[in-house]
Amino acid sequence: MKKLKNKLVSWKLIYGLIISMSIMSVLFITDKMVENNKPSSVTGTKIELNLEEANAAKTTKSTKKKTTKKAAMKSTKKTTKKSSKKSTKKSTKKTTKKTTKKKTTSRSLTSTRKESNNKSTTKYISIKDVKISKTMDLSKRTGLSREDFIKLISRVKADTSGFFEKNAGKIYDLCEKYSINEIFFCGLISAESGWNIAANHRRTHNYISLMSGGKLIHYSSVDSGLEVAAQKLHYNYLTPGGKFYHGKTLAGVKKCFCPSASWVNLVYGRMKQIL
Repeated sequence: MKKLKNKLVSWKLIYGLIISMSIMSVLFITDKMVENNKPSSVTGTKIELNLEEANAAKTTKSTKKKTTKKAAMKSTKKTTKKSSKKSTKKSTKKTTKKTTKKKTTSRSLTSTRKESNNKSTTKYISIKDVKISKTMDLSKRTGLSREDFIKLISRVKADTSGFFEKNAGKIYDLCEKYSINEIFFCGLISAESGWNIAANHRRTHNYISLMSGGKLIHYSSVDSGLEVAAQKLHYNYLTPGGKFYHGKTLAGVKKCFCPSASWVNLVYGRMKQIL
């Protein structure tokens, strides 16, 4: 009986040890399994770092996008400003050109209108109303129109060479330009060169005996000879302060133009032949 009891006790102890061993092994295995399933601190930190890097990359991308957008907006604003400035400059230039053109055209129109009005308002006298005298102002025009003056000269019987009739329009224009009486100018030419225009005057185109060194001055053409004659009379003899000015009458011109006592009567006689 004692032996049986001892055996039972021993078996109980063995059984208890086995159970405790099995429990310990189970606990050990579960601990290992838990440890294996837990993430390590290194991998955790790596994951955290990767997340931080990703976030940082996202933020940099977003900031880059924002900066690029801002730069694009600024560039577009600048380009629009430049283009608007250029367009406004071009438009202002165009408008100023148009306004200046309009002003010039309006001015030219007004000037032409004034000229036409002046022409229309100037009253010409008829040929029969033309009057001359020895003491007349030689700087005053006859009052004839160009057409009537040419008609008057064409009627002069003394113009045997036809020189005066041929150049009547030119003579009228020069007298208008230099403020000379047309009949006086023709009378002076006739007195100095003759109605038929003497050969030496015809050759030199010097029609009022303008001298230099005791000789007639030579001019290149009829037009230049007549132009210089009218010019010299106006500035030297018929303008106050002129080189040979002594009055605007025949007597005043004679003092420096010709010493002959009969010169006034000669010129005035030729003037009467025209009328």
